[in-house]
Amino acid sequence: MSNSAAPLLPKTAPFESEQIAALNRILGTSTADQRQWLAGFLAGYAAATGNAASAPSPAPATEKRAAEPLTILYATESGNSEALALKIQALAKKRGFKPKAVDMADVMPAEIAAARNLLVIAATWGEGDPPQRAEPFYRALIEDGAPRFENTRFSVLALGDSSYVDFCLTGKKIDDRLAELGATRVAERVDCDLDFEALADGWTDTALDALKPADAGASAEIIPFDARAGTEPLADAPTWTAKNPYDAEIIEHINLNGRWSAKETIHLELDLGESGLAYEPGDSLAVVPKNDPILVEAILQATGLKGDSALEARLESELDITTLSRPVMEAYQKLKPHKALAELLAADGWRDFIADRQLIDLFMTFDAKLEAGELQGLLRPLAPRSYSIASSPLAHAGEAHLLVSAVRWQSHGLERKGVASIHMAERSKKGGTLPVFLKPNKHFRLPADHDRPLIMVGPGTGVAPFRAFLHQRQALEAKGRNWLFFGDQTFTNDFLYQLEWQQLEKDGVLTRIDAAFSRDQPEKIYVQHHMWEARRDLWAWLEEGAAFYVCGDATRMAKDVEAMLLRIIAEEGRKSPDQARAYLDDLNRTKRYQRDVY
Repeated sequence: MSNSAAPLLPKTAPFESEQIAALNRILGTSTADQRQWLAGFLAGYAAATGNAASAPSPAPATEKRAAEPLTILYATESGNSEALALKIQALAKKRGFKPKAVDMADVMPAEIAAARNLLVIAATWGEGDPPQRAEPFYRALIEDGAPRFENTRFSVLALGDSSYVDFCLTGKKIDDRLAELGATRVAERVDCDLDFEALADGWTDTALDALKPADAGASAEIIPFDARAGTEPLADAPTWTAKNPYDAEIIEHINLNGRWSAKETIHLELDLGESGLAYEPGDSLAVVPKNDPILVEAILQATGLKGDSALEARLESELDITTLSRPVMEAYQKLKPHKALAELLAADGWRDFIADRQLIDLFMTFDAKLEAGELQGLLRPLAPRSYSIASSPLAHAGEAHLLVSAVRWQSHGLERKGVASIHMAERSKKGGTLPVFLKPNKHFRLPADHDRPLIMVGPGTGVAPFRAFLHQRQALEAKGRNWLFFGDQTFTNDFLYQLEWQQLEKDGVLTRIDAAFSRDQPEKIYVQHHMWEARRDLWAWLEEGAAFYVCGDATRMAKDVEAMLLRIIAEEGRKSPDQARAYLDDLNRTKRYQRDVY
C-alpha cells in the first residue's frame, strides 16, 4: 500500500496524531511477512513486560468437531486393493475423517467388529477365491460364530476379472455377510473389472459422502478422488505406467526347452537403461502387449468391419479382443438379439459356452454385422500382463530377466494363442524393445534374516522368482539354507536353468533340489509328491524357522501344494486338521508362508 492510501489506523486510535501518521507510513509500505513478524513481536513484548493481560483477547475459536473414525479394510493379492486403500486413506483424512488402512491379513473379524465406519476393498483371485493372505479373516467371517457388526456402517468395493465365471465373488460374499451380521450398508457395492479406476472414483466419493456425519455441515470441503493418482507423487522419479511404459531393449531371447519338448519357454533379458526402474527379488514386471494381427483380422472379418484401418490399430494395441464373459454376451444380445443366445443367458448354458472359447466364437456362432462404435463398446481395455522377475538386481545390474511360457492350444476347431506370451515368443526379437513397467510385490519378499532357511516350490515358469532369490542370496553371502522343489514335463527337454542349479549347488548356495518330471514315467509325479516323500525333512526345516514360498499356477498347483503342506503339518506335527490349519495361518501371518500365484 502506498502513502496515499486510506489511513490504516483510525483517528480514534490511542496514539498522538504524529504517531498515527508515522505508523500509517510504516504499515502502508510493509509486507505481509513484516506485519506478521511485528504482531508476534508485540505479543512477546506484552508477555515479557507483564502486560499480556491487557492485550486484546483473541476471538473465540469455533468449536472443533472430533474427526470421524474410519477403517479401510483391504484384501490384496497383486497390490491394487492395497494401493487404493492407501489413496483413499489420504483422501479421507483431507475430508475430515480419522482413517486407518488395515490389511485383512493382519486382523480377524472380532478385532474390527466395533468399527463405526468401514470401507472394504476386496480382490477376488482365480476362480472366486480370496487373496491368500486374507484367507484366515475371510474364513472366520463366513463361518458360523462370526461376531456381530450391528454398530457398523459399511460399503464394499469388489475388484476382479470378468474373464472368470465367479467375477468379484469375494467382494460379493463379504458384502452379503456383513449385512447378515447386522452391519448397515450405506452405499451399494461396486464390482470392478481390470479397468477399475473410474468405478473406484465414483464409489469412493459416494461412500465417503454417505459416511459423513449428519452434523458435518454443508460447507465441508469435497475433494474429488482419482484412483490413478498417488498420494505423494515423486517429482523426480520417472512414472512408467501402463499408459506410459518404458521401452526396454531385448538383449537376450532364448528358448530354454529342448528340441523334442512339447513346450516353448522363453528366457528374456531386458536392458533397463536409464529407466530408473529399481526392483527387488519377488517383484514383477508388467508387459504391455499387442494382440495377434491374425486374430485382429478375423475379428474385423467376422463383424463386417474389414478395411477400417483406424479400428484395426485400436484392436491391435488398445482393446481386449479375446476375453469372453457374460457381460459381453449380454451387451451383444442387446445390440444384435439372437434367440439361441437369449436361451443361453436365461439359464446356465452361457457357462458351458464360454468355457475355452473367446470373443471370436461369439461373432462366428451368432453372426451379425456391427458398427465400429458398437464393437468398441463391447470391449474392455487391453490389460498389461505381469511376470515374476527372474533376476537379482545385485547379480544382474541394470537388467531384468523374465521367464515366459508360450501359450498355444486348440479348442472348438480353432487355434488359440496367449496374448502376451505369444507377443513375446513370436513377435519380439533380440534387439527389439518391449514396453514394461514395474509391479512391486512387498508381500513376496526374501526374509530380512539372511540366516533363515528357505523352502521354495516353483514348477515350470513358477521357478522364476526363486532364480532371483538364489542369485540375490549368493550376492549377499547369506548363510541360510535353500531348498528348491521344481517340476516340469521331462528331465531331458524341460529342466529349466538346469546348469545354473547345478552351479548354485556346487557353490553351496542351493542346499537341496527335488525335481519332479510328470511325463518321465507312466504315473504322473508332481512337486507335491516329492514334498510328501521328503515330509520329515520338510517338517524339520519348518520347525527350525524356514520360510515357505510358492509360485505358479493358482488353479491347481498352488491348491495341491497347500493341501499337501497341511497334510505334512498334521502328520509330522501330530496335529488335527484344525490345528494344522492354525499352524499354517500363523506361518501366513508371520510372513513365513508367501505365495505368488496366477
